[in-house]
Amino acid sequence: MAPTSFYWWGKETHRGTPVVVKMENPNNWSMVEIESPTEDDFLHKGRGRNKNAKQLTWVLLLKAHRAAGCLTSIASATLSIVTAVRRRLSSGRTDTDIDTERSMRTSTRFYSCIKVFLWVSIVLLGFEVAAYYKGWHFGAPDLHLQYLYALTNPFAFTGVFNSIYSKWVAIRVEYIAPPLQFLANTCIYLFLIQSLDRLVLCLGCFWIKFKKIKPVAKQSLSDVESGDDDEFFPMVLVQIPMCNEKEVYQQSIGAVCNLEWPKSKILIQVLDDSDDPITQLLIKEEVDRWSEDGINIVYIHREIREGYKAGNLKSAMNCSYVKDYEFVVIFDADFQPTPDFLTKTVPHFKDNDELGLVQARWSFVNKDENLLTRLQHVNLAFHFEVEQQVNGIFLNFFGFNGTAGVWRIKALEDSGGWLERTTVEDMDIAVRAHLHGWKMIFLNDVECQCELPESYEAYRKQQHRWHSGPMQLFRLCLPDIIKSKISIWKKLNLIFLFFLLRKLILPFYSFTLFCIILPMTMFIPEATLPAWVVCYIPATMSFLNILPSPKSFPFIVPYLLFENTMSVTKFNAMISGLFQLGSAYEWVVTKKSGRSSSGDLAEESPEKGGPEMMMMKKKKQHNRMYKKELMLAFLLLTASCRSLLSAQGIHFYFLLFQGLSFLLVGLDLIGEQIE
Repeated sequence: MAPTSFYWWGKETHRGTPVVVKMENPNNWSMVEIESPTEDDFLHKGRGRNKNAKQLTWVLLLKAHRAAGCLTSIASATLSIVTAVRRRLSSGRTDTDIDTERSMRTSTRFYSCIKVFLWVSIVLLGFEVAAYYKGWHFGAPDLHLQYLYALTNPFAFTGVFNSIYSKWVAIRVEYIAPPLQFLANTCIYLFLIQSLDRLVLCLGCFWIKFKKIKPVAKQSLSDVESGDDDEFFPMVLVQIPMCNEKEVYQQSIGAVCNLEWPKSKILIQVLDDSDDPITQLLIKEEVDRWSEDGINIVYIHREIREGYKAGNLKSAMNCSYVKDYEFVVIFDADFQPTPDFLTKTVPHFKDNDELGLVQARWSFVNKDENLLTRLQHVNLAFHFEVEQQVNGIFLNFFGFNGTAGVWRIKALEDSGGWLERTTVEDMDIAVRAHLHGWKMIFLNDVECQCELPESYEAYRKQQHRWHSGPMQLFRLCLPDIIKSKISIWKKLNLIFLFFLLRKLILPFYSFTLFCIILPMTMFIPEATLPAWVVCYIPATMSFLNILPSPKSFPFIVPYLLFENTMSVTKFNAMISGLFQLGSAYEWVVTKKSGRSSSGDLAEESPEKGGPEMMMMKKKKQHNRMYKKELMLAFLLLTASCRSLLSAQGIHFYFLLFQGLSFLLVGLDLIGEQIE
């Protein structure tokens, strides 16, 4: 009887779907479905049938309510986008409003070239549409061989239009398609080489994870306060360079002052290059407050601000007391090291006289703030997890990230110190240290919090500096690399992998292949790009890039499109740096929001900072339109319309979505939105 009773109880208790209706007032109600109905519930006969029907009605109402909420959200988002677009168009603010005179000349030339491509494509689209309705149908991208005789026969076509179009087809077959196809093939080979390099890096990272390889210090520091002679507590100099960074100075100085290290063996330099008197005053007051609490901290302000960050660091290293210190630690103004940062990094130098640099990984307090920060996090997670870690383990060399690193002062001096010749002083000193035989260690398990740029304008300026600087450096240090005494393999790695492949070829082919050649092949169908180049390999590379940040997998398609969109900025910066054009030496401090944790609001409360802080906030920020991105959006969308005539499915969808991506970025809809 027991099994029968249990079966009967189970049948009775699982009949129908309980639904709870919550009603606070007639205008505010919601439904919660406790349990979905099973197939058995609808097979019951008798008195349970009416009850199940009622509950099914409630479930259907709940689904309808959710669908209505979805539609409302979509409508609200669409309305917000339309409102933002109208605001951009009515304000008329563009990127030319903020560019300097030197950078504007370079940008204008580049913009003019893109605009010419756009107008030519529009004319060709009209020409091709007219030809299509005249009966010129090409079912495949390649020109059919049976048409070749007709094209060379002047009596094969009747009518002015057909005669003109036949001559145009003959011209593009003989003169335009061959060089375009050659350029396309060249970019494809470069694309494959770069993809192979990316795959090798990923395999190296997998091997490190599989074998659990990591740098291990010969001695761990246990009791910092005692400063025991048996422990490794060398003299450490900590530098915080900053320039008009009023949003973050308090949290960065506070975090550095809380580092665990014997007080007698650490000195903190706050290197303030601010040209705003109020900012200078606030930073100096903060330094004085920590000094009164017993922290060894000094405030240094330069009257002559030359050389940007490199000049600031160089000036600080010329202080007479620096000779008493063995190591120097650098933190940018938005970095917040944990108290145990020094105890995790400095011990790696013990009994390792060849070690010149220990670099820590960055973590980001605002990586989930908006779509722009999420996409940046994908890139930087791959950079640290794969590129820096693999190069550090297998080559003992990588590009210094400019902050969150510990340098042996002897290595800096031996390499020539800080130089102001480029906008990437961190990469410059790392390359010169490598040429002098110094080794480097990357610690993937030691993190230092910082901020990501939340606005597209700030990110664009940062990326311009990061991609023009390496080309400046390559031109300057190539003779030194060739004449250096390092092995031939290290020279080849520096020249072909570190500089040419990852700093020059990557932005070159991604812009040329996907933003110029691909739309041109729509109008010159005799030159082709295979579907695997347009879709499959880029998707595979995006998948590899996103592996170090698995939570970002839902953003793999936006990431692929955004990387191609950013190629216009990176290509422009690369050309500027390589040929020393006007904007190559432009340095703009990346705008900060002043977050100390992921839960902080981007804007400070009105009370924070007092009247001085309120005075500094008077300068209003604006969203604006970006002309080059908008022109490329229209170019790609025009090419997508042309691809419909040839029935090229993959090419059409890629051009369509890539064009929409450029349009969103060009209207500044991807990052921080300022009302």
